Amino acid sequence: MNNTEIARTRSNQESRPRWTGVGESVTADSYAAGAEAAADALVDDEVALLIVFCGHQHNYRELVSGIQSVTDGNAQIVGCTTGGEIALGGVRDGSVVIMAIGGSGLAVAAEIAHRETDDLRSAGEYVAGAVDKVDDLGHTVLMLLSDGLAGDQQEVVRGAYARVGAPIPLVGGCAGDGLEMTKTTLFATEPDGTCVTDVPVVGVAISSIAPMGIGVEHGWEPVGEAVLITRSQGNTVYTIDEEPALDRYLRLHGAPLDLADDHEAFTRFAATHPLGVVRRSGNEVRFIFGADPELRTITSIAAVPSGSMAWAMQGTADSILEATDAACTAAIEQLDGPPVGLLAFDCVARRGQLNQEQIYQGLDSLQAKVGAPIAGFYTYGEFARVKGASGFHNQTLVTLAIG
Repeated sequence: MNNTEIARTRSNQESRPRWTGVGESVTADSYAAGAEAAADALVDDEVALLIVFCGHQHNYRELVSGIQSVTDGNAQIVGCTTGGEIALGGVRDGSVVIMAIGGSGLAVAAEIAHRETDDLRSAGEYVAGAVDKVDDLGHTVLMLLSDGLAGDQQEVVRGAYARVGAPIPLVGGCAGDGLEMTKTTLFATEPDGTCVTDVPVVGVAISSIAPMGIGVEHGWEPVGEAVLITRSQGNTVYTIDEEPALDRYLRLHGAPLDLADDHEAFTRFAATHPLGVVRRSGNEVRFIFGADPELRTITSIAAVPSGSMAWAMQGTADSILEATDAACTAAIEQLDGPPVGLLAFDCVARRGQLNQEQIYQGLDSLQAKVGAPIAGFYTYGEFARVKGASGFHNQTLVTLAIG
C-alpha cells in the first residue's frame, strides 16, 4: 500500500483533522532527495512537522534546503542519520525517508540542545522544554532524537523526566552511522528556517486531540551463566567476574579473544551479541558498541553499573518478529480508533538477526496491522518511558502510534 492508496483510504473514512504521509528517495543528490521525499510525504495541508531519517553520507543542509523548497517554510524539520531507513518501500541504507504530520488536530514544538550544553542530562532537560511551548490538545508525547555515540543515553531520559515528570511519555531513538561507530548527526530547523547540525539532542513535543500509543518489545532472552559486573564507570566496563571485561564478554559469547583487534568485525559481532543487565525495572539489554583491545574494556550505549548481574542475550528470527508484532499491537491498542500513522525506532542489532526476506515479512506484518503510513529507522538505542524514571533501551523496537 503506497501513500496515494493510504491517503485515498483515509479520505473514504470519517473525516479526521490529523494526517501523516511518508515519502522516500534513493537519489544520491541531497537537495534533490530532500525535495523528492518531502513532495511524496505532503499528502494533505497544514503540515506541522517533517521527521527525516537519512544515510550519513548526505549533506544535511542541502537536504533540508531541498525539503524547504516544496514546503511553505513554516513546518518544523528534525532528523538524524541512521543504521538503516525504514519505510513502506522496505529497508534501505543511504536513502532519505520523511514522515510528515499535520492537520488542525495536531500541534508540535521543538527544542534543540547545542554542543555547549554541559552534559546529556542537561541536554535532555533543556529539550524537554518543548512541552512548555506546544499547544496542549489533550494528549502529548515528547519525541527525543540523540547522538548515539555521545555517552550514557539514560542521562537524556533522566534530564527530560526531571523537566516534564511522569505525565509526559517519552519516545524516540539514537542516531546511527551505518555501524561505522565514528560519528552520528542530528539536524533541525530554527524558527527562522535556519538548519542547525551537529547537536547532541533534539526534542519535539507532539500534542494531539486523540490518544497516542507506545509499544516496547525486544525479543531477546538470557542464555548461559550469570556474570557479575565487578568494575565499571558510566558506560565503560572494566572488569566482569574480576576479569578484563573484553575477555570475559568474548568468552561469554564463545568468540575468539583477538576479535576486537579488527574494529569492523568486532562491531558487527557485538551488534548481535548484547549483554542483559538486571535493573530495578527488570532485565535490560545493553548494546556493546566499542572495545579497547589494549585496556581490554568494553563500552555500551548506556550505563552498566558495578555490582550488576549480567547475561549473554540471544535472539532468533522468530523471537524478533514476534516482538515486532507485539510492539505494534501494544501501541495500537492504546488508541481509541485506527492509527493515522506509526513511527518505528528499531535497534540496528535486531536488523542483524534477520535476513532480507524476514525483514520484509516483518514490514508486511506491520503494514497489515497499521493500515496507515509507517516510517522509522534503525537506531543505536531507543527511548520509551511510559512509567517510572527509566526509559532508555537497547536492542529493542519502540513504536509510536498516532491516533
